[in-house]
Amino acid sequence: MVNHLSYKASDGQNINLSIYSPINTFNCKTIILVHGFKGFKDWGFGPYTAKFFAENGFFVLSFNFSHNGIGENTTEFTEFDKFAANTFSREIRELNEVINSIRNGNYSIPRDTKIYLLGHSRGGGISLLTAPFRNDIAGVSVWASVATFDRYSERQKIEWRKKGAFEVMNMRTKQVFKLNATLLDDLENNHEKLNIESAVKNLNKPLLIIHGDQDLAVPIKEAEQIFEWADKSKTEFHKINGAGHTFDIVHPFEGSNPKFDEALNLAKIFFNK
Repeated sequence: MVNHLSYKASDGQNINLSIYSPINTFNCKTIILVHGFKGFKDWGFGPYTAKFFAENGFFVLSFNFSHNGIGENTTEFTEFDKFAANTFSREIRELNEVINSIRNGNYSIPRDTKIYLLGHSRGGGISLLTAPFRNDIAGVSVWASVATFDRYSERQKIEWRKKGAFEVMNMRTKQVFKLNATLLDDLENNHEKLNIESAVKNLNKPLLIIHGDQDLAVPIKEAEQIFEWADKSKTEFHKINGAGHTFDIVHPFEGSNPKFDEALNLAKIFFNK
């Protein structure tokens, strides 16, 4: 069963959520799916992933960050001004507020549920930066996660400041997205807060790293870097042979494949442990 809800963040911004409930709730575990850059909860593998874990006994909460560019149309970008104004710090705050909303009993999910984060790409980085500071997060899995948010050259930053915005292309839709200089300000003014290396070294929770060895968007060397920083006694690292950034899943969703099934099953085993 799935319920689609809305939640008001502390600044009044709207966060759309989907709650997937299992038929059997014996294990009382919850997975929060954290989407990445140019991602959203209903992108490609999102609903399929949520249904998979719900069918395997988990509550699943997926949500859209308020400034991810998705509005009333749940599968296409329409809110470009919000997308441009988004920041990493905003996403960390909003993820924390979503977790708090579960603990406050706002949904059908039990308040005492064990909560796990599953973040893809940039969402992996946001998850890693959030989890060390919360005792109520039981573990984290990151798929194709970034190891740093500082992904821009000095020349790009200078042009960004000069123009006031940085342009990126959505290769699927051929839409041009703008990122305001506020994102660069966030990166430079909150360097310690946004330091994924420091977060991983202080995680002190079970961590599952899954990455495709043919990922062109986030090279597998970033997963290797995260694993190097991590506590090996609490960390698993699995490479998916031949898989790209989205494990060869497309949007609109056209079905799963053996590479993505491998990622799902590895995560299921991890969360069940």
